[in-house]
Amino acid sequence: MSIWFKDYTVKDIVTKDTMVEYLGIEVTELGDNYIVGTMPVDKRTKQPFGILHGGASVALAETLASYGGYLTIDPEKNYVVGVEINANHLKMAKEGNVTGKCTPIKRGRSTQVWQTEIKNDNEELVCISRITLMVLERK
Repeated sequence: MSIWFKDYTVKDIVTKDTMVEYLGIEVTELGDNYIVGTMPVDKRTKQPFGILHGGASVALAETLASYGGYLTIDPEKNYVVGVEINANHLKMAKEGNVTGKCTPIKRGRSTQVWQTEIKNDNEELVCISRITLMVLERK
């Protein structure tokens, strides 16, 4: 059974004219209780030493979790914002793409917690991140 508020598809996720688009983040899959996205390891996402910037990994994780949180609520009544995020960078990535899979740990009325595992093209864990989202009422 799906956790999404409506019957969403990947095509419902808007990234145009945002940092998400600039970094090359693409949402590629929406399962019943997870969201998957990819990001290239290139000049937009590398740090000066030629490896994936930790901030880019965090941007991918927060993007996926924010989309996930948003897709679980009634967008006419609520919206979500990130209030805390942490990340453990476990392995370098120098080229190719990284893929994040984000799943909920808790989906409450006022807060949500999501976890993202980011892997490289060889399916090796590069980063694991957890974010707390606040669910706010539209006024």
